[in-house]
Amino acid sequence: MALVECVPNFSNGRDKGVVQKIIDSISSVKSVKILDFEMDADHNRSVVTFVCPPEDAVEAAFRGIKCASEIIDMTSHSGEHPRFGATDVTPFIPVEGTDLKECVDLARTLAKRVGDELSIPVYLYSDTALRPERKNLEDIRSKSFQFEQLRDHISEEKWKPDFGPATIGKPGASIIGARDYLIAYNVNLPTTDLAVGKRIAKAMRAKDGGLSNVKALAFSLKEREMTQISMNLTSFRKTPIYRAFEAVRTESARFGLNPVESEIVGLVPLDAVVDTADYYLRLTGFSRKQILEEKIWGRSDSSLDSFMEDLASSSSAPGGGSAAALVSATSASLASMVSLLTSGKEKFRESWDDMNRIARRSKEIYSELRKLMEEDVVEFNRIVSAWGLPKKTESEKKARKEAIEKASLGAIRVPWRIAMLSREIMDMSVLLAKKGNPSAVTDSMSSISMALTGIRCSLYNVLVNLKSVTDASLVESEKMKVRLFLEDAESNSRKIMGNLEKELGM
Repeated sequence: MALVECVPNFSNGRDKGVVQKIIDSISSVKSVKILDFEMDADHNRSVVTFVCPPEDAVEAAFRGIKCASEIIDMTSHSGEHPRFGATDVTPFIPVEGTDLKECVDLARTLAKRVGDELSIPVYLYSDTALRPERKNLEDIRSKSFQFEQLRDHISEEKWKPDFGPATIGKPGASIIGARDYLIAYNVNLPTTDLAVGKRIAKAMRAKDGGLSNVKALAFSLKEREMTQISMNLTSFRKTPIYRAFEAVRTESARFGLNPVESEIVGLVPLDAVVDTADYYLRLTGFSRKQILEEKIWGRSDSSLDSFMEDLASSSSAPGGGSAAALVSATSASLASMVSLLTSGKEKFRESWDDMNRIARRSKEIYSELRKLMEEDVVEFNRIVSAWGLPKKTESEKKARKEAIEKASLGAIRVPWRIAMLSREIMDMSVLLAKKGNPSAVTDSMSSISMALTGIRCSLYNVLVNLKSVTDASLVESEKMKVRLFLEDAESNSRKIMGNLEKELGM
């Protein structure tokens, strides 16, 4: 079943009755499953998380926004968190059988409906943004520019909404978009000095030179006599939870402070928690397969069997592109194994930094490649849908041809990404063959060979999709990139593989 996650933020975190009415309105759509809701009195904000099939997501979100607009009055609202309206932010996130493109379409459909039917100004952000200056949420609304400021400036061209009227009433405005998984993570410090908190938050923010994929603000928790560093981790695989916590702890030490506690707001992917446990417990070779609940309820074993059965069937998808991602994901797993067999052993001490880096990065690449296995199927199905368009009239033939070309161009993105990640794994495996535990050298060689196979197979898919592209210069440019990329990968692998094969007696 295709599923989309939606995480609307509502400007009421103090009245459970109000929040429950909103939740009830969302869950009145039968296919909706409410996964979680969080209320924060200091921020005066609630976060609701629900999932449903894509075809019901807009209706469910619309009902929540409509209900909130009727029972939340922004003219009397106050709270620590920046806000634009009764429904402040509504992001759609792809979960299963969907992708970011589909979520962008859902977000824009919802935005138009909210603007037209509820007369609420709507601003599009993230991957949904129509204006580049609105891509980042903090560039739309912030501590210094929120509901009150928008009310005074909404008639100006700079603040003209993407949908809805350029006037603002009691429900305020709404911000709607589509994005990948985001973790709301807070660290609380034992100080009432908000100025210190702001300095720490600034040191954390990516845009101010801090950690990549981190957005951070400082808030005063007056009742608890604490200051909170409130963060959004926009890519937990690139900037994991533990790294954010350690960075806050390091910055806090400059002011003689040590974090009292931290909290995750809303839901969190299991991988993010596993990575954190792995880091702090210094686990060796730990994987999700060791989690009891995963064995009982998880799909980790059956999903691969299901994929292989689908691959062996008469269906055209999954096909070579997904198989390429799987081969390279296996290469990443082997690289992780070799790095873990090397790290921590005294005789390889000089290589520990390299091994630890490879262990972390190979896990990240594995996770992305598993996702790309599914994305390749989605892109292929778009092409199939385009081929199935009517072609009776000349206008239909033209529209069909354009749709096929557009889908084919979109389908090139996934195999190129698989090739890039495969090359990264191959280069790491070359390093493992040189510096890794020699008892696992054949595993490093296997990883190199699989990564090279992943590169070849994914690039085949780039070439086949180019056949439907009419822009001759673009086609020739892409073909040249393919040739150079493959030649370079083969040359680099050949240098070390020849010597290693000789050592094995080949």
